[in-house]
Amino acid sequence: MSDRLAGKVAVVTGSTKGIGRAIAQVLAAEGARVVVNSRDEAAVREVVSGIGESAAGVVADVSTEAGAEHLINAAVTSFGRLDILVNNAGMNVVSDAVDLQPADWRRIIDLNLTAPFLCSQLAARVMLAGGSGVIVNIASVTAFAPFPKRVAYASSKAALVMMTRVMASELAPTVRVNAVAPGYVRTAMTERLSAEGKLDFSALEKRTPQGRLGEPEEVAKAVLFLCSDDAAYVTGETLVVDGGWLSYGFV
Repeated sequence: MSDRLAGKVAVVTGSTKGIGRAIAQVLAAEGARVVVNSRDEAAVREVVSGIGESAAGVVADVSTEAGAEHLINAAVTSFGRLDILVNNAGMNVVSDAVDLQPADWRRIIDLNLTAPFLCSQLAARVMLAGGSGVIVNIASVTAFAPFPKRVAYASSKAALVMMTRVMASELAPTVRVNAVAPGYVRTAMTERLSAEGKLDFSALEKRTPQGRLGEPEEVAKAVLFLCSDDAAYVTGETLVVDGGWLSYGFV
């Protein structure tokens, strides 16, 4: 790669597996110093070890005010600055709306929506004081199309897209705020859902114009673009990375 992020410091929430891990690795490969985050201390150590000296790990639950504050403060303490925040941490519960437990609704909203708000608010204060910065939120195609059994997840991601646009308007021109909306990506989570009979990979591949599921690295490269100066005039946008799923329509 080309060191497009040399000298930058990036925080990636939920970055020990799947898309988040790929994002941390790609940003580090492009020269950024990366703060890896999860609630799992062993997983954080493992990812940091794989990236090397350009990475630091912070164990924190970013769905809480204390956890978000700890993460952002630790990033600044570790590296002296903060240039990039990627709000990737998220969760889903597959359930009919009438059966979804209120506790699960709250857990999903807290992690998928409240956490990005808390982290973005804190990071934006640092970035505004420093004169520049980039925030990228990981949304989903479910923000734009109704997916049954995902009422809390889809609602949180739709709200996250709107939060992206509002914060982009407020923080411009100093801080750019964008989102990436992945479609179906082959991760440990989707593999588990497939094994449980909740996803049919064969049907998904046939339904996707590109004829396959995405890979975490492909989403990470879209995030890299938005973090780089190549996207210097892009803010308030959501980049869909779905192999043509939404374009294919409701078929």
